[in-house]
Amino acid sequence: MSTESSLRRSLLGIPGNERGLVSGALDSEADEIFLDLEDSLGPGEKGAARSALIDIVADHDWVDRGLSYRINGTDTRWWYDDVVEVVKAAGGAIDTLIIPKVRDPADVKAVEKLLASVEMNTGLPAGAVGLSAQIETAEGMNAVTDIAHASDRLTAIIFGPADYAASIGAAHGATDYPGHYWHYPLSRLSHAAASAGLLAIGGPYTDGDHTGFEQACRYERALGYDGKVVIHPEQVATANEAFAPDIAEAQRAKEIVEQYESADADAVVAIDGNVIDREMYRMAARILAKAEEADLV
Repeated sequence: MSTESSLRRSLLGIPGNERGLVSGALDSEADEIFLDLEDSLGPGEKGAARSALIDIVADHDWVDRGLSYRINGTDTRWWYDDVVEVVKAAGGAIDTLIIPKVRDPADVKAVEKLLASVEMNTGLPAGAVGLSAQIETAEGMNAVTDIAHASDRLTAIIFGPADYAASIGAAHGATDYPGHYWHYPLSRLSHAAASAGLLAIGGPYTDGDHTGFEQACRYERALGYDGKVVIHPEQVATANEAFAPDIAEAQRAKEIVEQYESADADAVVAIDGNVIDREMYRMAARILAKAEEADLV
């Protein structure tokens, strides 16, 4: 398994059968690369792509790089083999399995149970492969809090805006909408993820507009998101910067953590006249951990 990191500012997705894109992905500074067996492939490509994905994992060095892959949805005929074949052959190198179009906790539990069986039968440690749940339907959004608490393996909740828009019959990214078009689902998903201690990851931005992408990252960061799915290495640097603390924020967090941890148990901790309570300390500790991983402090 690659070195685990809590930083998932950028999740760079590439089709699971595209060997030619792997070097560019590894040359990028993406925190995580995910190999896709779902939307980027046609029905006739699924089986061969599974084998190609296994070869890609074996042929490259994933140390210091998060590695995940996305299976097909649990309502398809492919998902079972996606789990069994890939984890059996390459599970030792994979950090996370992404479940798309999660509708309810049962989808997570089905994958979790099969994954546990594969781990046991292949000698992998129990719980070696984590899970991320992608929310892409109205049904999934209605159940997102229950989904977030469905498994101890879950590490993140990921928003899928294109399929979600189709699910609710919305015009994807309507430019004349008064306000932030995705505020409600983004906020709801972020709250659900936070309630379970999971990362919240924004969906891909496909318009090819750098300014729009940068703005989307800032909006999502403001709503508590930890990172974003990116579709091209050129988007990685923007996402990494947007979802990392800035220098001033990191230094402030470090000061709060140091003051709080060095204070007597019954002492009131204050910085510049502002009392630092436990919740402020916990937020600062989270910011500091990210800043340290991003080499900002």
